[in-house]
Amino acid sequence: MNFRIWVSFFVVWSGILFSQQAEERQVFVKGNALLLPVGIINAAAEFQLAPKITLQGDATLSPWKSFAGHNARFMIAGVDGRYYFKEAFSGWYVGANVSGAAFNISKWNYWNNEFYKNKQGEITPYINSNLYQKGYSFIIGAVGGYQFSWKERWNLDVFLAFGNAQDRYKGYDKLSGDRYDTDHGDGWNRSGEWLPYRGGIMVSYKIK
Repeated sequence: MNFRIWVSFFVVWSGILFSQQAEERQVFVKGNALLLPVGIINAAAEFQLAPKITLQGDATLSPWKSFAGHNARFMIAGVDGRYYFKEAFSGWYVGANVSGAAFNISKWNYWNNEFYKNKQGEITPYINSNLYQKGYSFIIGAVGGYQFSWKERWNLDVFLAFGNAQDRYKGYDKLSGDRYDTDHGDGWNRSGEWLPYRGGIMVSYKIK
């Protein structure tokens, strides 16, 4: 009889504790105030998993077909796992990020009017500023930042992510539509680089 009482007490107590923990788990939706003025949309939702651990889903969209005369259209989507040193949604945090991207851009090192040189060092008839790259990326990186309360139900999240991007792309000339990178054949170019790929100031609103 006593055993049944203790089992019943444990089940009821566990249910109450689980319910309280579920109620305490917060959810914030957010938008990047730093990118919005230049027409780039970065939105996210951050979910509390434990007292100091959160999971964030994040998406960034640049709709620019042309920015300062260069292709600048891309989309990045990813997931952060974050650890807060104080408590979730408060203070300093570090984490890991995995992202995927699709792009149609002109890389910054092509923003000049020099003639394109292929891998053999031969000068081609293509001008760098008319060239663009179209493809996709897989990115693994680290994220860090600081989040604090702005006013009731509102937070500010200042963050930066840095990591390694593995790119697959094809290069084209805007004027002729030709592949300028035919020294690679008709296949994909491959490149890898370390770079800061996300950052800004998120304005966050608590919905739960």
